Amino acid sequence: MDKLHLPVILVVEGAMDQAFLSQFIDCDFVITNGSEVSRETLDYLKEASLTREIVIFTDPDSPGNRIRSRIAEAIPSCKHAFVRKEHAIKGKKVGVAEASKEEVLLALSHILPGENKNGTLVASDLYELGLMGNGDSASLREKVEETLHLGHGNAKTFLKRANALCLTKEDLRRAIDG
Repeated sequence: MDKLHLPVILVVEGAMDQAFLSQFIDCDFVITNGSEVSRETLDYLKEASLTREIVIFTDPDSPGNRIRSRIAEAIPSCKHAFVRKEHAIKGKKVGVAEASKEEVLLALSHILPGENKNGTLVASDLYELGLMGNGDSASLREKVEETLHLGHGNAKTFLKRANALCLTKEDLRRAIDG
């Protein structure tokens, strides 16, 4: 079986993630070894980001989001890939290694850019579309996040990711309408 070759550094949380992904993906991996990303790992990723694309591919849970935020804060140019949480659960475990090969490949086919200030959406746009400020805003955002492969987050994170992709109000409206 041919492996998918990705010319990136894929940042994952643990050795199990790397072992699983290595079965069908050929790329360079960096393992964070948990939610306390070491200074050495951050320094290495900063240096590597000068010549290589870095893609953060952490688990769809709170520790994974903390790792993602810590790395993205240190290296804003990092890109992001997200497995959908409901497709990454086995028993009581949630994570990249618990997802199917198909789910992983889907996530990696929708890599999001890092911080990009080119988008024009503002919070009032999210209010107008019902994606913020209503009782059902979170569930509506989840629908759009799934449709557009944005990963799960609060309204502020949603806005940042939508702007990184230069999405418009009309793009969001189409995603809401299905």
